Amino acid sequence: MAQTQTAPADIPAGAPVAKPAGAADAKPDAKPDAAAGAALPNVNLSSDLLYKLTKAELEFKNGQWQGPYVTMMMAAQQTRDPRLARRASEMALAAKQGNEALAAIRLWRELAPDSDEATQFFLGFVVLTDRIEEAEPIFAQRLASAPPGSRGVALFQMQQILARANDKLYAYSMVVRLTQPYLDMFEAHLVLAQGALAIGERPRAIDEASKALQMKPASDLAALTLAQVSGEPDAAGKVLAAFLDKNPDSIDVRSAYARLLVEQKQLAAGRDQFLLLLKTQPDNAAALYALGIITLQLDDTKGAEQYFKRFLAVLDKAPGDTRDPSKALMILSQIAETRNDTAGAIAWLDKVDNRDSPGYFDARLRRAQLIARNGDLDAARKALTEIEVDDPASQAQVLLVDAQLLRDAGYAQSAFTVLGNAIVRFPDNPELLYDYALLAERLDHTDVMETSLRRVMALAPDNQHAYNALGYSFAERGVRLPEAYALIEKALQMAPDDPFIMDSMGWVQFRMGNLPAAEEALRRAYALRADPEIAVHLGEVLWQKGEKTEAQKLWRDAQGKDPKNEALKSTLARLNVSL
Repeated sequence: MAQTQTAPADIPAGAPVAKPAGAADAKPDAKPDAAAGAALPNVNLSSDLLYKLTKAELEFKNGQWQGPYVTMMMAAQQTRDPRLARRASEMALAAKQGNEALAAIRLWRELAPDSDEATQFFLGFVVLTDRIEEAEPIFAQRLASAPPGSRGVALFQMQQILARANDKLYAYSMVVRLTQPYLDMFEAHLVLAQGALAIGERPRAIDEASKALQMKPASDLAALTLAQVSGEPDAAGKVLAAFLDKNPDSIDVRSAYARLLVEQKQLAAGRDQFLLLLKTQPDNAAALYALGIITLQLDDTKGAEQYFKRFLAVLDKAPGDTRDPSKALMILSQIAETRNDTAGAIAWLDKVDNRDSPGYFDARLRRAQLIARNGDLDAARKALTEIEVDDPASQAQVLLVDAQLLRDAGYAQSAFTVLGNAIVRFPDNPELLYDYALLAERLDHTDVMETSLRRVMALAPDNQHAYNALGYSFAERGVRLPEAYALIEKALQMAPDDPFIMDSMGWVQFRMGNLPAAEEALRRAYALRADPEIAVHLGEVLWQKGEKTEAQKLWRDAQGKDPKNEALKSTLARLNVSL
């Protein structure tokens, strides 16, 4: 059976994956270079210097890097201004010139020795290259000079930077050396746990995280790190559950535990944890959204609807919240669709009004489709023209939906024309070509259909639908059956569990006279997807085998699901069967 490809509903498959926080969650506290700024040299910006700097910037903007870099470095050395050294480093980094970037960063640090920013640049750079050993004395000095109350943050900053090292073993050995004076701090053990995990030393990681938790039994961070390094979800769950028994008010740990349960498909248990979380924080937006997803997966659409509405209400009360509401709005629209409330579904989509939102484009497309379903094709097509998109892929998608609206409304020839014009603009778009091929066959342009599907195969060799569609077309027309079988077999190899491709295989087997093989394939397909058209095909195979009672039952079931099914009507007419 040839399939019309449509995008799946944008409903997440599960709640967010549990990601226990660890030492790497600490944020660097890079400070503005106030001290460095106070010590900036008093540079006389002469007309000659201004000319050189302006010329360098213009040349860099036009794609040159070497001349501008040299100009900035020479000016920095002459004026002793660290800002020029920094600019030289930025130019070298943008041009991916490692040695030059390092030279500029070294000069920047020399000119601004108290600059945290320059030091962070230097550390990040040497850690990512083969000069990681140069970072050790700097880390040692920063840890030693940090006030006791800030040393834990300094340890986390060190771990964050070293986590990016290419040489993980050397980085870990450095962490071991640098933390030795501070083993009385639980942060040191968390850093060691993260480092051990990075090199695959899970037992050491567990030991270090356990020490941290023993030192601070009520630390969320220690519990989350121990869960993270534990490895197996069951072990992580036990750690989190045990911690919650003693610390039931821990928001972060309960949230992580709930997500871990959901990830393990323990939806009811995960829901219970999120509900406990809401008792402590009724306006926890993350918990409300997760509960909406879980409840939806548990087939409670009314409950899910309420959670998503509460989630949106919380966002409305917090204008500074950066969460994107578009997914929740689109899910609410889909819920309204399940109740056949098309107007309500459109109303929810109208609220997806942020053009910068990732869901905005899909919401506009779906809105047009729902307007058409509501009976106003002209308004739907007008809505599509109002979607402003710049990239070719999105422009092609708008045209594809326009053609689908026309096709579904019964204007196949107009849809065919729209797609033909679209292909002139976007000749290498597989989706356009695929839909164009299906319409071409519907309008008896079989040569155009075959040419278009062959083009899809060339552009997207892993597109099983193209192979299946062409093979099914041959089988349906009873032509080139060996080639049809080969095409469908290739499609089935790509997607062995696709019931529609199984249906095609059963149909080509039927056309070739292989009734047992045809029945086997069609029964498998129907067991996976009780689609009316699969039922029509299976019924005809059984009819030819003399099993007419079962065939008629299948056809009656198909008729009940889709009374207007053309395949069923033509089959019953051809076989002179009345139901």
